Amino acid sequence: MLSLKRLGRKRWVQVAIGTLAAEYLRLVEKTSRFELDPPDGFERFGPEAPVILALWHGQHFVTAFGHQESYRSKVLISRHRDGEINAIAAERLGLGTIRGSGNHGGRFDEKGGVVAFQAMLAALREGDNVILTADVPKVARVAGLGIVMLARASGRPIFPVAFAASRRITLDNWDRTTINLPFSRGAAVIGEPVRVPADADNDALEAYRREVESRLNAVTERAYAMVDRKRGDRG
Repeated sequence: MLSLKRLGRKRWVQVAIGTLAAEYLRLVEKTSRFELDPPDGFERFGPEAPVILALWHGQHFVTAFGHQESYRSKVLISRHRDGEINAIAAERLGLGTIRGSGNHGGRFDEKGGVVAFQAMLAALREGDNVILTADVPKVARVAGLGIVMLARASGRPIFPVAFAASRRITLDNWDRTTINLPFSRGAAVIGEPVRVPADADNDALEAYRREVESRLNAVTERAYAMVDRKRGDRG
């Protein structure tokens, strides 16, 4: 008998699940109204583009909501089996993909991450925004050094971004994955950019890492406060 694990490795299964995921995200987007904070948040990218967009793990299912057709964007997705499904969904939603991830120390330049790091640098040089989760794999809400190293090497600013919806399911896993539900009122919050100079040493990188972490926590708290306050007002 074919196990679920082996079935999940079948390409046609991955394509089917990825396609369904993309269509579900389209449904959520079409039936929900997201408020942007600040209202001109996406317009700020114009003079700055290309930029690095930072999310927390657990919000990767809303990556496509941060994609604007006027800007080319690529998202970093792991090479894991689940990552293959996410990549299929992202590509159906108009996003380019870069495959790979950092190690548990949050570095992209170790343990096979060099190719992904170089691909992100190339994407930024070619004018594509790069979207990635900032936290260390399996350690939620702790930013890794990889994203600030990318900012240092590329000279591009990091914009912290968070999404929240009034109707949602939060899974009981390591990153508290959030699945937004249709017919929601939502918030998309974009924080002030973090700029990492080319001459930043190790101590400076650590300081910028903490700054990314702090700003991501702030925009995430702001996004949930916006939707939960409105949900409470309706009640």
